[in-house]
Amino acid sequence: MVARKRKDKRAIKATTPVPGEYKASRPLEVVQIDHTLVDLIVVHEETREPLARPWLTLAIDVFTRMITGFHLSMDPPSRLSVSLCVLHGVYDKTAWLQEREIDATWPVAGLPEAFHVDNGADFRSKAFIRGCRNEGVDIIWRPPGEPHYGGHIERLIGTMMGQMHLLPGTSFGNPIERGSYDPKKNSAMSLRELECFLGWEIAGGYHDRIHSTLMRSPLAVWREHEARINLRMPHDRMAFWVSLLPEAYRTLRPDGVWLHGLPYWSNVLSADLGGAKRELLVKYDPRDISRIFVQRPSGRFVEARSRDLTCPSISLREWKLRRRETRAQARAEREPNQWITTAKAKRRIVDDAIRKTAQARRDPQPKNKISVDDEGFGSLKGIDSRTPSILEIAEKQRDR
Repeated sequence: MVARKRKDKRAIKATTPVPGEYKASRPLEVVQIDHTLVDLIVVHEETREPLARPWLTLAIDVFTRMITGFHLSMDPPSRLSVSLCVLHGVYDKTAWLQEREIDATWPVAGLPEAFHVDNGADFRSKAFIRGCRNEGVDIIWRPPGEPHYGGHIERLIGTMMGQMHLLPGTSFGNPIERGSYDPKKNSAMSLRELECFLGWEIAGGYHDRIHSTLMRSPLAVWREHEARINLRMPHDRMAFWVSLLPEAYRTLRPDGVWLHGLPYWSNVLSADLGGAKRELLVKYDPRDISRIFVQRPSGRFVEARSRDLTCPSISLREWKLRRRETRAQARAEREPNQWITTAKAKRRIVDDAIRKTAQARRDPQPKNKISVDDEGFGSLKGIDSRTPSILEIAEKQRDR
């Protein structure tokens, strides 16, 4: 009671009983997903300069304790990191392992019956809910403020972070453990190298080690039940992937679909121009903004490319950074006080006009017809716009 009144999370966790265990009866019945900030500082791939701590998204099968997939990124947790982790877990990983030269097996694949997740915004997003519903996957949200309901994924994260503490550039779990160790000075691994390290650790290490609860290795338990697993795959890989991407609603205009300040177009959209009565659903991949996916009124998605065909495959974060730099440069090129001088001059003109008009209305003058030329506005000052006479033309020719 005292701990709850003081909102002391550590004391609450230490004094709250959590009897029982969250169990599953078969493989891929329940898969837990969660994120963590990796206790390691990575370096730039080319310059090898220290960057920051990346984020790791992990998914684990509750029954076999097999890791179904993971995603490593410098961006904080989002719908994209969840979708990429789910895609990594659902599809076969043979090509992924070969590309990274990882000589180990990772047989987990297929859609789970349910995802067990916390109440973060990334798991409550419409894209995640719609993607799971379309494929018949249930979503089980943990009770708020009860992290022990996700004990399997929490223990897995602790295991993975224990491996990070053995690498150069680790930030350890707390300042006491770190002591005088400088993570940035000792950092040496790039994001790509860390991803390969995790691939080896998961496929070649964790899966083959004896689990303290199972009393067997997770891989052995998976192999035992593999023949009885009802393997379910998405009906349409592209549609499943697109359904998990971040989304927005945009109007189809004659010059295309505008998103992030960029125009996109596909010739297929010509048939829908003028016929769409509402905004269209647009999906985009923040890692590559050179293309988007537009849902047509028929319900099918079509890929639309940037109207500028020279647009590279850059991330949304790079694009926003470049725009900020361009705007900052444009502001620096302006005359610093010109806008102040201009604003004062325009305000003075308006004030003088109001004053003159009010004075004229108070003291009306005789309505004499005033020639515009008499006021000096009929001709361009400094320019002789009169038609020269014959004598003037003759005098100019004689002078020549």
